[in-house]
Amino acid sequence: MATTLYNAPPVPRTAFRSMSSSSQFPTLTVKKLETRKQVRLSRMTSLVKAESNSDQSVNIDISLSPRVNSVKPSKTVAISDQAAALALAGVPIIRLAAGEPDFDTPAVIAEAGINAIREGYTRYTPNAGTMELRKAICHKLKEENGITYTPDQIIVSNGAKQSLVQAVLAVCSPGDEVIIPAPFWVSYPEMARLADATPLILPTPISNNFLLDPKLLESKITERSRLLILCSPSNPTGSVYPKELLQEIAQIVSKHPRLLVLSDEIYEHIIYAPATHTSFASLPGMWDRTLTVNGFSKAFAMTGWRLGYIAGPKHFVTACGKLQSQFTSGASSIAQKAGVAALGLGYAGGEAVSTMVKAFRERRDFLVKSFREIDGIKISEPQGAFYLFIDVSSYYGREAEGFGKIDDSESLCRYLLDKAQVALVPGSAFGDDSCIRISYAESLPVLQAAVERMKKALISLNTAALV
Repeated sequence: MATTLYNAPPVPRTAFRSMSSSSQFPTLTVKKLETRKQVRLSRMTSLVKAESNSDQSVNIDISLSPRVNSVKPSKTVAISDQAAALALAGVPIIRLAAGEPDFDTPAVIAEAGINAIREGYTRYTPNAGTMELRKAICHKLKEENGITYTPDQIIVSNGAKQSLVQAVLAVCSPGDEVIIPAPFWVSYPEMARLADATPLILPTPISNNFLLDPKLLESKITERSRLLILCSPSNPTGSVYPKELLQEIAQIVSKHPRLLVLSDEIYEHIIYAPATHTSFASLPGMWDRTLTVNGFSKAFAMTGWRLGYIAGPKHFVTACGKLQSQFTSGASSIAQKAGVAALGLGYAGGEAVSTMVKAFRERRDFLVKSFREIDGIKISEPQGAFYLFIDVSSYYGREAEGFGKIDDSESLCRYLLDKAQVALVPGSAFGDDSCIRISYAESLPVLQAAVERMKKALISLNTAALV
């Protein structure tokens, strides 16, 4: 297992530069990194001047598409990149921001990819994916999820994210509303905006385990409602929708002919008993209006392989395939061979996946116990995925010596990065500013070290509040 606990010599706090308070996640860097950045910018400026230094004046329209301007960059990617830069500069950062398993891809899967290369299986595949993989996906969905599809109702993509955005683009028109329960995965609202649709955010409280209230949903549906996005197990909360609650939601959905459901099930196999997973399309009357997205990144530790898929009624899936044919065409031939091997490991990934899930559960239990011992933190115990979404709002309004005031989740994450040298993601990125997200896709020793650092930093805030 790889870890990201860096043992470089501690860097004095004077080495840190303060972060800006812009709407994006503020920039934190080191003086040396800033100097290098200025040098690069200087070179780029000179290059631009040199290229435009002609006899005739050149007027260039550098405006961007309104569609692009409406999209916000991913804060999880931003904080991960910043933490990586600090680590490379020698700062001993513990990175708990990214949603990437720390396990290696199981050997059987990796070997299938290697063999594909050795056997020359390196050419384009059909746009929708190889027949071999689509048949394997159909078998998996029937055996594990109780939903029946044929290969022409499956599109294999370069990751589940591509499948999701193609689904949104395929079914949404300008002016449509996409209903998104919050906390949400950071990309859902931006996908809606890319389709010129409006994200309609429905809050879910920690007291209800971050699960959508059917009555709230029913009160917000209008003739503009086109898509409801559900993610179970959830990123960022780890919440799992019980079958009974999904049935209530299905009854409401069934009353509205225009409303479709996009069911993101990428964390399906990372689930902790007694919680169980229910595919929304398996519920009575929901097959015809559900687009199910899944993939290989999380459960099979195949993030870099970039392989996901969507399943649904042929009319909608064909539209997704049309978009893909003009965007990227088919997924990697090598990754698809590896995907077949992954689905061949057995029910729910067999022993290889269950071993990883056991480790995730051990880490979850440690973190839940540890943070429950800290005053001022509220917790909803996650039932799946590998995230802990904790309410830290009791710390807002406090002053930190040498840092300043803690105003919100972003400033608390900046404080913890500065004081504890632990990289986390502010809850504001997920639509809930009262919380922060901790990824426990890291080894237990790394998590233990992170908790000790965070405890000291938070106790320091508690002490400051008493002064």
